Amino acid sequence: MVTEDTKNNKYALHISPGKAEINYFKDLWRYRELFLFLAWRDVLVRYKQTVIGVLWSVLRPLVTMVVFTVVFSRIANLPSNGAPYGVMVFAGILPWQFFSNALSDSGNSLISNSHLISKVYFPRIIIPASAVIVGLIDFLIAFVIMLVIMILWYSFIPPVTIVLTIPFLMLAFFSALGLGFLISALTVKYRDFRYIVPFIVQFGLYISPVGFMSSIVPEKWRLLYSINPVVGVIDGFRWAILGEASQPLWWPGIGMSFAVSAILFALGFSYFRNTEKAFADVI
Repeated sequence: MVTEDTKNNKYALHISPGKAEINYFKDLWRYRELFLFLAWRDVLVRYKQTVIGVLWSVLRPLVTMVVFTVVFSRIANLPSNGAPYGVMVFAGILPWQFFSNALSDSGNSLISNSHLISKVYFPRIIIPASAVIVGLIDFLIAFVIMLVIMILWYSFIPPVTIVLTIPFLMLAFFSALGLGFLISALTVKYRDFRYIVPFIVQFGLYISPVGFMSSIVPEKWRLLYSINPVVGVIDGFRWAILGEASQPLWWPGIGMSFAVSAILFALGFSYFRNTEKAFADVI
């Protein structure tokens, strides 16, 4: 935008977002190619100069699955309701890995791209959103390869309900996106969040039903336990992959997870939009 300085008879160039709120969403569409470019750049950077490349996205959940299977099945002797324990753990690790990676990457995304934010205008929300997409790509790679492992190693053929993992994946997506918006905006102002997020991810792994079934939680605490939105995601994944006999859906918990995810998304988006204009000055 070019404005005239009448006092000095000069012109000045100012870079600013649209004045009307509706222009912001138009800008999101205009900058869609930037969104795709940032996501693709992050995918390339993640596995650049690595020996096994994208197989890292499989190796991490595979090692975690082996450890959890030994600890919870062999040592703690927790039930898996007739399903192979490794498959049960795998069905919990996949959505958890997607959620945790997306949250970590999006939470630090604004700081990592400070050079862009301070030099040019574009809807800043593109940055944490593109980071979540990178986590989704990792998930899809791990999902396909792990399906092969389930079939060949465990001789386990998933039922047709496996296609119903999609709505639960979307639940994890919007939960991570909402928290990513919130934490990335907070990190710009309070750099302490760079150290808080890894703690949240580590702590969340142990309070989420990744290595065990949520059915072992006492009935009176299950609704409170489901305030963690990942609980509903993991339960839904297991139901879709293992079937109703091994993992029946507990609908109050699923409803609670959907409600919390919606609140997190609305809160994160609102806070991000309210603080976005100051990012270039603070970062």
